[in-house]
Amino acid sequence: MSTNLYIISGPAGVGKSTTSKLLVQTLEKSAYISGDAVSHFPVKGRGKPWLDKDTHDLTWKNIASIVKNLLDYGYDVVLDYVAFPEDVNGLLTELADYNVRIIYVVLMVDRQTIIRRDRLRAEEYQMKERSVILLDEFENNLDVKVDNKLYTNHFTEEELPEIVSEIINNEKYRLK
Repeated sequence: MSTNLYIISGPAGVGKSTTSKLLVQTLEKSAYISGDAVSHFPVKGRGKPWLDKDTHDLTWKNIASIVKNLLDYGYDVVLDYVAFPEDVNGLLTELADYNVRIIYVVLMVDRQTIIRRDRLRAEEYQMKERSVILLDEFENNLDVKVDNKLYTNHFTEEELPEIVSEIINNEKYRLK
């Protein structure tokens, strides 16, 4: 039986967690991995993953281990994290021997939408300029293929099932 790994990426504030949580509920036998939670496994001595190479590498090593464990037990896995193509390629290498269908979707919105959505978060969870910086990084990264981007600014929360259906059914997001 083939399993699926859904990598739901994009800048903070695009709806990765909201989309991922609905997606995981839609699948029959599924598991949810929050990359943010994994990056916080180390408590003391932890750096910011986007600034500290050791923290970044350890986070992805832990993610790969957890994904493998879940795939070994027949789970479809939904990974919710800021994952750039180089991160995804490293994960693909780790999963080379697995019979797994890998879907990589980068959720995107326009600048005004990301700022508005970030302001809707509780103050302690707001990313402020980091959201816009990440948006620009995803927009300008030539390795992020147009086919992997899914613009969600025109969707309302009530239309979230349409986004999930698009992720599950559109083969353009498939890497393997």
